[in-house]
Amino acid sequence: MGKLFGTDGIRGVVGENLTAEMAFRVGQAVASALEEEIGRRPVVVLGKDTRVSSDMLESALMAGICDMGGDVKPVGTIPTPAVAYLARQERADAGIVISASHNPYEHNGIKVFSGQGYKLSDEMEERIEEKILSEAPMKHRTRERIGRRYHGMRQLKRDYIDFAASTIESDLAGLKILADCANGAASATAPELFGRFKARTDFISRDPDGLNINNRCGSTHMEDLSSAVVKGGYDIGVAFDGDADRCLLVDEQGGVIDGDKVMAVCALDMKRRGQLNGNTVVATVMSNLGLHEFCKNNGIDLVCTAVGDRNVLEEMLRRDYRIGGEQSGHTIFTGLETTGDGQVTALQFLQVLARSGKKASQLAAICPSYPQVLINVEVPHSGGVKERIMESRELADAVEREEGILGEGGRVLVRSSGTEALIRVMVEAKTGQIAQETAERLVNLIKCLNFA
Repeated sequence: MGKLFGTDGIRGVVGENLTAEMAFRVGQAVASALEEEIGRRPVVVLGKDTRVSSDMLESALMAGICDMGGDVKPVGTIPTPAVAYLARQERADAGIVISASHNPYEHNGIKVFSGQGYKLSDEMEERIEEKILSEAPMKHRTRERIGRRYHGMRQLKRDYIDFAASTIESDLAGLKILADCANGAASATAPELFGRFKARTDFISRDPDGLNINNRCGSTHMEDLSSAVVKGGYDIGVAFDGDADRCLLVDEQGGVIDGDKVMAVCALDMKRRGQLNGNTVVATVMSNLGLHEFCKNNGIDLVCTAVGDRNVLEEMLRRDYRIGGEQSGHTIFTGLETTGDGQVTALQFLQVLARSGKKASQLAAICPSYPQVLINVEVPHSGGVKERIMESRELADAVEREEGILGEGGRVLVRSSGTEALIRVMVEAKTGQIAQETAERLVNLIKCLNFA
């Protein structure tokens, strides 16, 4: 991982470690690196989420790109996967999204896609980082070499909605849906997208004010959606995160349908329809033991990668697998897109639900869930503390000891966050009490190591 690019782009608190000056420098570096690679003026598609800082960072990025002779196609507020899609459609050289996904409003980020709609290669990220961090000024363009901003890009948002709607054949007639837009990017696309179908779809948290993105709503705060689904007699609830690249669902009883269950339902449907390439689902080490059990019971192979949708996608592309994702709601259908897309994921699940004639709770019950406890431990980003803890012999011995106690009836995973100053402790066990007690013992050890 580089000094600036984490697992999901450049992230920070705006005005502290992510500033307008930094965004300007990123724009310069991206345009410069692209021009060096392709030998001509680059074209960049640029989108953003609804944070109060996104307009400022958008302006700074555009200025930096144009300063180095790049052209920009700004599409305004739009989901992250839409930028990846539009970069391909427009034959652009890159797509940039201004978003911090599920994080609070004071955070923001800059994520860069290649012209093919994939995350940048490590080599390109390193080249861009070198330019950003270099003390040498980048050479400004003058006269006709200055880049320009394209206008009249509203149709591009409609193009993405047209594409997303085309990914299913069902008209979803008969379904009553409640969608939570997290006061984020889905607010700009989901109403029109879901309005294309015969289902009745109502919306909550679709009134962004720049400060309320992910605020007690969306895929990281499901409580209000769950209660509203039950109270309103909905067949299903759909929750997006701030940039709408992930999706979780709620059944008619208010139970959460996580990414593991979404993959299970869709994978089994794909298998029955002869569309499950390699008879395989790709997940991460964070996926619940219940997904392992589901795959075994249904004759489906399960491949687990390190955490991160980038790792999942790399494995899928390497073997031409068609479905993969994370328990947190990133689900990738490589037959449709180059990245996870919350709205497309929702449509895939809704299509299976509509065809099945079952209730959502019955559909999701094919994938059991073992009790799982996840505790985040705050640790300093600087000074190598996080790395020292993760590499410590004491922690490794403790994890091995707890795994021995759990045996085949559970598992332990301790990992450092790639985007936040956290160490995550995840434990699965036969009972919630056992999982909680095991996790707390490991958390207490990490806290002791943190202050050692």
